[in-house]
Amino acid sequence: MDRQAPGEDGNLTDRQAAVRIAELAAQKGGRVYYVGGLVRDALLAGQNKKEYIEGKASPEKECIERDVSSKDVDIEVHGIAPQDLFELLKEVGEPLQYGSSFGVYGLKGLGIDIAMPRKEHATGRGHRDFAVFVDPFIGPKEAARRRDFTINAIMRDVLTGELLDPYGGAGDLKNGVLRCVDPKSFAEDPLRVLRCAQFASRFGFSVEADTLALCRTIDISTLSRERVEEELKKALLKSSAPSVFFEVLRQMDQLEPWFAELKSLIGLEQDPVFHPEGDVWTHTMQVLDRAAALRERAARPFAYMLLALTHDLGKIEATSFEKGRIHAYGHEKLGLPIIETFLRRITGDEKVIKYVLNMAELHMKPNMAAYSRAAVKSTNKMFDQAEEPEDLIYMAMADKPVMSGNEPFEGDSDFLFERLKTYRQTMAEPFVSGKDLVEAGLRPGEEFSELLAYAHKLRLAGIDKQTALKQVLNYKGKKK
Repeated sequence: MDRQAPGEDGNLTDRQAAVRIAELAAQKGGRVYYVGGLVRDALLAGQNKKEYIEGKASPEKECIERDVSSKDVDIEVHGIAPQDLFELLKEVGEPLQYGSSFGVYGLKGLGIDIAMPRKEHATGRGHRDFAVFVDPFIGPKEAARRRDFTINAIMRDVLTGELLDPYGGAGDLKNGVLRCVDPKSFAEDPLRVLRCAQFASRFGFSVEADTLALCRTIDISTLSRERVEEELKKALLKSSAPSVFFEVLRQMDQLEPWFAELKSLIGLEQDPVFHPEGDVWTHTMQVLDRAAALRERAARPFAYMLLALTHDLGKIEATSFEKGRIHAYGHEKLGLPIIETFLRRITGDEKVIKYVLNMAELHMKPNMAAYSRAAVKSTNKMFDQAEEPEDLIYMAMADKPVMSGNEPFEGDSDFLFERLKTYRQTMAEPFVSGKDLVEAGLRPGEEFSELLAYAHKLRLAGIDKQTALKQVLNYKGKKK
């Protein structure tokens, strides 16, 4: 990102640094291009702006200037030898080198990524198993060949604004198509299968038939958990329809091994009275997209989206057919081991895992409480058990069946939010603590935990502190 705004000390922004590097390179016969997501996203944004649609402005000359300040700035330097580039960067700032063999540099205090043109080929099956050859003189077309999709292979001259598009990426952007640049190099990097699904989800693009077929042939089992999680996060947090990520993987027959449990949801029947939308896969995908409309309100968006994705995995074990009806009794508890297995395959974040397991077990309770107009004591207990009480309501809103459309259900949420307000007011009131028990003459010991747990139950029931303390002491006396 453009992490450092210009100040009195003369520090450059990322874009200003890019321009300065381009000016110095030009003096030595070189040329510098913006590359990657910056160019893609700027052109995509330009297509959606009225002045570009009507032909009153030129995206390749204006769009990056408008959007560069909020994007990662990646540039590629052509026609300059590595050592000359390093010396050139010293005139702009303090160079940082991320590996001489990769030809990738940075500048201290800035977020700009500076790369040299390079070729690479696979030396193994993993995402990082590549031999890299820096060659500043191979030319833009050959340098762009190693990129994954045509929409990411567009380059734009930093100084002149000239757009270089050797593989038709701008046309694919306009038509909403994901097409690989080079089938051979594409297939060497298994991460590109997930990137394909992730881009389809984020941008609403279709996958070109040959690219889709190619993705079916690639083994993604060698990917690291960290890289899988990174692509999953982008799909879950940046897409308005994250279900597309999984639908595309399904089309590629690539749900396994990373999302194997989801494959088991395909064709798993549900009671049509409560789930007219169809099988558990369809329901989960709809919940996921409704959750995406609510994730900005959630306290922990990534964990919340994982909850939406995994909440019904228990139906794999719990689904049964009785007297002509389909049931999934206890799936919210039976699913916990399945959910944990799934989560540990894709993340090492223990806080995320704890959140999802806790909330998955509770996910049925809010809508049931709203339907039955449960007592305050009951809803207080429910919210008290939740890692994030408000997120639990948002999960209930996303999970509530809808008969048409795909918008999150808002009806019973008024009741739930009113009860959440009551719970928070209850928890803000004075309560019985260990100090109160000591002052009442009790000595700390094993019984303290039991007595404090009883005091907490009274607190959730809305009993005031003084009354609760009397009841706790009376409870202590009866135990004797």
